[in-house]
Amino acid sequence: MFVYILTNKIKSTLYIGVTNDLQRRLFEHKNGIGSFNSFTSKYKCFYLVHFEEFGTPKEAIVREKELKKWRREKKNQLIEIENPNWDFLEID
Repeated sequence: MFVYILTNKIKSTLYIGVTNDLQRRLFEHKNGIGSFNSFTSKYKCFYLVHFEEFGTPKEAIVREKELKKWRREKKNQLIEIENPNWDFLEID
């Protein structure tokens, strides 16, 4: 299970999600599969900047909820720990 953070091209908006297949989910976001009125489609959040892996769905969901409560500054600091340049990450 994964918790992930996406951003838009100018890095002004963040989206936090949870999935059991990160590669598939990123494909779905980038290709508009699912809801056409989704947050990621509306704000063009298709670029992965952070992810964490968990052993169980429960752990991932707890972490997702925790991150969603954080202020933007704290989320930025989390991203910058492992991705200081906010590079757009690729998943193979």
